[in-house]
Amino acid sequence: MPEIRARQVEGVIILDLAGRIDVDSAQLVEVVGQCVRDGYLDILLNFEEVSFIDYLGVSAIVLAYKELTNALGRMKFTSLPTHLKNVFSISGLDRAIDIFATEELAVVSFKEDKIIENIKKMQLRRRFKRLPIDIKVELKAKNELSPVCFKLDIVNLSAIGAYIFGCDKFKLGDDVMIRMKLPPKNEELELEAKVVWLPDKQVQLHAYPGIGVEFVHMPNDIQQKIIEFIDRNLSFLSHDS
Repeated sequence: MPEIRARQVEGVIILDLAGRIDVDSAQLVEVVGQCVRDGYLDILLNFEEVSFIDYLGVSAIVLAYKELTNALGRMKFTSLPTHLKNVFSISGLDRAIDIFATEELAVVSFKEDKIIENIKKMQLRRRFKRLPIDIKVELKAKNELSPVCFKLDIVNLSAIGAYIFGCDKFKLGDDVMIRMKLPPKNEELELEAKVVWLPDKQVQLHAYPGIGVEFVHMPNDIQQKIIEFIDRNLSFLSHDS
């Protein structure tokens, strides 16, 4: 049974392991599970004093890792002795879990992860902002064998999709092309999209006929232009109100 000592450094729970991690390592799973229940989701395993790991010990680590990641937590390793690296390589743990040479580097990495996560969340919120607007568009099937609708209205727009009013000629899953001009420069954009929503005529008469589309294969620079357009116009709307 391994010896496990727990301590906290800058919000990270560090579990100092010592001895053998083998068939008697269920305690590791229990300790990690208790950390999760107590709300600690950043866990660093320190292997500096571990003398031996076998495949049953690896299984215990994997179980602990799964319990933590299922709770949206993060596990990392540090101070892995040379005699254990081969076990981690064969088991694939070195590809699934970040390993750091020192505790200090590992603790810093948890901070960096949170910074990156916050940036991604901010970017995601921006992508999902929806702008109520009236932009004329041309809509056609991507394969050009199906009907074409001209002079439709985009009634709301986000960086990942739009609702287009005025056409009932497409069905769910259809691949379409959208041609539109973004004011005030009226720069023409041609976007690939997929039909992902159709209003129910009986229940959503105010939205019928029309289609909800999700943009696909959109270049980053085009998406950024749409995000900037939405942010700019939402700002105008807030000032007007």
